[in-house]
Amino acid sequence: MARAFTLSEKSVFPLSFFLFSSTLQLLLKCHVASAMAAGEGWWQLLHGSVGISAMHMQLLHNDRVIMYDRTEFGPSNVALPGGKCIGNAADCTAHSIEYDVISNGFRPLTVQSNIWCSSGYVTPDGTLVQTGGFWTGERRVRLFTPCKNNICDWKEVDNGLACKRWYATNHILPDGSQIILGGRDQFNFEFFPKTKYPNAYNLPFLAETKDFGTENNLYPFVFLNVDGNLFVFANNRAILLDYSKNTVVKTYPTIPGGDPRSYPSTGSAVLLPLKNLEAINVEAEVLVCGGAPRGSYEQAMKNNFVKALDTCARIKITDPNPQWAIETMPQARVMGDMIILPNGDVLIINGGASGTAAWELGRDPVLAPDLYRPDNPVGSRFKTQNPTTIPRMYHSSTVLLRDGRVLVGGSNPHAYYNFTGVLFPTELSLEAFSPSYLGKEKPCIKYNTTIKLVFAVSGEVKIPVKVTMVLPSFTTHSFSMNQRLLVLDNIEFYRKGNTTTYNVVVKTPGSSNIAPPGYYMMFVVNQDIPSKGIWVQLQ
Repeated sequence: MARAFTLSEKSVFPLSFFLFSSTLQLLLKCHVASAMAAGEGWWQLLHGSVGISAMHMQLLHNDRVIMYDRTEFGPSNVALPGGKCIGNAADCTAHSIEYDVISNGFRPLTVQSNIWCSSGYVTPDGTLVQTGGFWTGERRVRLFTPCKNNICDWKEVDNGLACKRWYATNHILPDGSQIILGGRDQFNFEFFPKTKYPNAYNLPFLAETKDFGTENNLYPFVFLNVDGNLFVFANNRAILLDYSKNTVVKTYPTIPGGDPRSYPSTGSAVLLPLKNLEAINVEAEVLVCGGAPRGSYEQAMKNNFVKALDTCARIKITDPNPQWAIETMPQARVMGDMIILPNGDVLIINGGASGTAAWELGRDPVLAPDLYRPDNPVGSRFKTQNPTTIPRMYHSSTVLLRDGRVLVGGSNPHAYYNFTGVLFPTELSLEAFSPSYLGKEKPCIKYNTTIKLVFAVSGEVKIPVKVTMVLPSFTTHSFSMNQRLLVLDNIEFYRKGNTTTYNVVVKTPGSSNIAPPGYYMMFVVNQDIPSKGIWVQLQ
């Protein structure tokens, strides 16, 4: 029998796979942007300074974004409250903040160990689990559980990891736990919580793909495949890993051209939207974009900044004989971020047109994002958007917000905070990029879990209307870990009399291989224009 739930003021609803008879309703106000804002997206400066550079970002289900950069880094521009200090009391500034999307305010958080170049994920109950870092932080686990009274803060677990994890990648698993792969000089993986023995498992693939001159397999790209195995990409190669048996199920072809796409030749990657979820064999595709040609890191160390890659490689990882297809982007890009928008498009943003990642090694900022529309024919998938005025180079980051905007922050290509006398000053600002769909009328949605969604538009409704669910990502170093978009299967669609109100009935995913448990943002999409999202908890 389905569980019943009460309406929450925070627009967060538990959603069970079996919740088909309960009734929940939520009316969200429409937001229509100014006509002057229409076009190929527009930018808004949200904050001139939030005190730290947003090297890492994670959106939580209370519409707060946790950001942090690096401790043992020198003072930031925001003080810790109540006279708190870290380490040997030499630094009394914060290196992590909680940013409130609704109020556009922030508060400092306290982290005691070094979180530089770390990784993380969000548990099914909404707790941010952050793992690893540098030196004092390399085996730490840090927990942040959101609260209503603004007194919650980081809790740290010493020796919470079996191995040192610096530049590692995390991914949520079907049972809600996480796997942590790789990192500098770590050719293995482990789980958190530690529910398996031994504590770490060797993964020779990570050693085989390592370029010992440039460490070109840090922050490997990892995605949960629809069969429950993991797609693991490092440098220019990929495997399908049965992590429960530590067995390579499939070896994929090398990307044509052979150029590296992993740190510091930093490209980015996404798992494209999963569709037809009730099909016997759900298809899954991965898109890898940008990077730097082989040898670029060594050349940049000699002040020769090689043009970045201007190609994307796309592969259907569920095919029996998968092959990479190469496409050309409008602009070359290294250190770019890739964010899946609620309508299924991919935004490619930030980075430079030459050089590589690492201190001072990137050049020629790419100020204009590119939109990739995966369902369009080849040759018409890319569309360049309006540019920002702020370079976002090494250590910049982005996340998707529930209102459909993309939050952009960070950029600090230096060993310390430098605001003058450098090519690209440290950025403490936050911007929002609004895709062009925010300049058009958006459907307002009521939530009625049969699962039935009621939405209203004054203009034309184009069938089919899509309902999408987005798993928020942990983003750092040009890779959005755990990023996932599901297009739910439509069961029924009808109009409510002679009104502007419509009902769409959809089926929730039937497997945790398709949709790991946790908090998702749900959107109704009409003619590629998403509604404002609502939070739902899949459990």
